[in-house]
Amino acid sequence: MSPPPATSLSIAPIEDADVAPVIALWQRCGLTRPWNDPTADIARARREPNADVLAGRDAGKIVASVLVGHDGHRGWVYYVAVDPDCRHKGYGGAIMAAAEDWLRRRGIGKLQLMVRPDNKQVQAFYDSLDYDEQERVVYAKWLDGREPTP
Repeated sequence: MSPPPATSLSIAPIEDADVAPVIALWQRCGLTRPWNDPTADIARARREPNADVLAGRDAGKIVASVLVGHDGHRGWVYYVAVDPDCRHKGYGGAIMAAAEDWLRRRGIGKLQLMVRPDNKQVQAFYDSLDYDEQERVVYAKWLDGREPTP
């Protein structure tokens, strides 16, 4: 069963001044990888109508975020983050509920996400939100010729 949304969290799309604090949150949560440029990911999401970056604020401070988007058929979330000092307050459930609502408003009926197999804590989080594990094999190819990344 999903935890109740955190009532002290206000959630809205980020603005220009929020980019650096959101990236700092992602870094603090260990979400960035050398092969993904978070600044470019945010810029891409913000310029396209099928994606956005939502930030959750408590007392004006960004404490949660999600990059949400869709391909016209399925929704996807990336960079789901809650400040480690603010965990267990319902902020993760609230930011995911906001992403789900964002997709519903655009007529998208399914949300998918990927979790690394060794990230048991995050798997337990999604289990608590009633997400189901899907058996899929994910393939990837860098279109600029780079070697595969983990």
